[in-house]
Amino acid sequence: MFEILEREEMAQGTVVRNVIKAPKIASKAKPGQFVIIRANETGERIPLTMADTDPEAGTLTIIYQVVGKSTALFKTFQVGDAYQDVLGPLGQPTHVEKIDGLVICVGGGTGTAVVHPITKGFKQAGNEVIAIIGSRNKDLLILEDKMAAASNELRVCTDDGSYGHHGFVTDVLKEYLDGPRPVGVVVAAGPVPMMKFVAKMTEPYGVKTLVSLNSIMIDGTGMCGGCRVSIGGRNQFTCVDGPEFDAHQVDFDQMMQRLSAYRDHERVAMEDFDHKCKVGLK
Repeated sequence: MFEILEREEMAQGTVVRNVIKAPKIASKAKPGQFVIIRANETGERIPLTMADTDPEAGTLTIIYQVVGKSTALFKTFQVGDAYQDVLGPLGQPTHVEKIDGLVICVGGGTGTAVVHPITKGFKQAGNEVIAIIGSRNKDLLILEDKMAAASNELRVCTDDGSYGHHGFVTDVLKEYLDGPRPVGVVVAAGPVPMMKFVAKMTEPYGVKTLVSLNSIMIDGTGMCGGCRVSIGGRNQFTCVDGPEFDAHQVDFDQMMQRLSAYRDHERVAMEDFDHKCKVGLK
């Protein structure tokens, strides 16, 4: 069992942060890797990127958005409760090194939690790191303070203009691509359409661009094939080949189609969960 030591509701309660006791995972985890979490012995296996780790304290931090039955169940867990299983670290870590040019880390929505350890890792490696984060409005922003600390410069965007730049993260990204300082690499995580447009923007500039993909995943070991994505016309598995891939090689349209495959099933499961909660069943 993996005890929850801290709990925080973020982004108007739609996003939840948990700090979990998991010393073995925390001692091995690297930026870009993820864990698979199960609430109980009948629960669904949910992949979540680690937003932070503390090897000395033996803890890891996850941040998830409540979008379906399993994450709604996660939200009911309080400090002192425990997850049945936390498996990891999984996936290939980000290749963090000192590079020529700016490192730009772009996070949209809960994707900010994904790029946070990557941003911190590149800065610790001696790079000049620009962080660009965005959300629909100010109330939905997460980790602003942590991203400011993890980078040399932070730019914030909101779709409605309620805070920071009025517009998309790609607007600010273009400023740097057109600017005087050369850009060495761009790393992006967030909604698939956002990652797709980041890739489209950087491609004409020839800037290396990595995206952390959130495809449907079951076992996390490459056995089931559920997380397959098309990279440069070849099938690869997000769980063992990723989660990071060359953004200019990703078939984002196919990925979006696959992500919607179980939408009706997810809706029915969520409605059933809501009904049971209302009548007092677990």
